[in-house]
Amino acid sequence: MSFRLKAAIAAAFALSAAAAVTASDMSIAGESIATTTSLPQTFPQTSPTGAQSAVIFAAPREITQPLASADKADPEFSTDSDAQATSLAALVDAQGAPEELDGDMHCLAGAVYFESKGESLEGQLAVARVIINRAKSGRFADSLCGVVYQPSQFSFVRGHSMPAVRADSRSWREAVAIAQIAMNDSWDSRAEGALFFHARRVSPGWGKAKLAMIDNHIFYR
Repeated sequence: MSFRLKAAIAAAFALSAAAAVTASDMSIAGESIATTTSLPQTFPQTSPTGAQSAVIFAAPREITQPLASADKADPEFSTDSDAQATSLAALVDAQGAPEELDGDMHCLAGAVYFESKGESLEGQLAVARVIINRAKSGRFADSLCGVVYQPSQFSFVRGHSMPAVRADSRSWREAVAIAQIAMNDSWDSRAEGALFFHARRVSPGWGKAKLAMIDNHIFYR
């Protein structure tokens, strides 16, 4: 075999080997690129054979789900000003003091002030409810002032008037708040339905149905 023929055959083998290596390299790069570009996808990918990709990222709806749950819980944190107070003291604190009291409200607050000043809020509310119950009963005067000023009913009344109050005192502010609460019927009294009361230090022997003993007073129906 001539030298030229041998050289031609060697060259042909070399070209064939180079082509095979190049084809192999291109196949590997193609798989690498396909794998790399599939990773950032956020939704399930389907291969041409119908199988899903092994890399699946969370869908956005899984992120927003806790927000929906929080929305449902919002009513627990309602800031509605009409919400029920947790105690009578809280309700008293929430009352806005009116600039001026009309006649009946002044009579009611005055009766609370003079009959139960310094007693518990429950005791003050019970006194206020007695006066309101009397005005509604048909057995006494039909106005709050009429009930308060009815002769021989309340010891603080002198000559169809009551003494002056200390309008800047805490006791008066409480009495006004209790009068408002009693008028609005926004808190139940422990002596609900009572029409009479007297101080514990006396025993009138009324023979009436006793409802409650609160602070210095006993209440009856």
